[in-house]
Amino acid sequence: MGSLACANSYGMVLPHFVHEEEVKTIKSYTDINLTIMETKRTAYGNLVLANDLGGIVDPGLVKSGIKTIEDTLGVELVPSKIAGLPYVGSLATTTNRGVLAHPLITDEEQKILGDILKVNVGLGTINCGIPYVATGLIGNSRAAVAGSLTTGPELFMIGEALDVED
Repeated sequence: MGSLACANSYGMVLPHFVHEEEVKTIKSYTDINLTIMETKRTAYGNLVLANDLGGIVDPGLVKSGIKTIEDTLGVELVPSKIAGLPYVGSLATTTNRGVLAHPLITDEEQKILGDILKVNVGLGTINCGIPYVATGLIGNSRAAVAGSLTTGPELFMIGEALDVED
């Protein structure tokens, strides 16, 4: 589900094939903005990286789609890449306290991430060296959960980057 949905405290973006029952379940637990994107794209969790302060998106998304996502999440979105790759949502995990990003991110990309998301950016991997950190890491401003193969040093870097080590 994480690769298909993109969310922050204000809203959630889902692909066109979401079932009405799933939408009803989500709405029964929260009153955040909910948008179903009627496009060929489906993996919005891979295409968008956002917290409550800002976000970046795959530069290949059309402007009208970016505007819809901005309106749903209530944040400004900037087209950018991480480690030269467009699927920014799979290459980093962010909270309102920090970001853990792919270890091959450029200095310019790291600056953009920090400026847009308004948090510190740490670099690291999950699950014993996987650089697509969002494939094995979720978090919020209080805690993070990583895949079972994540090593001690990786957990340390996650805690530092997301500021959840306490």
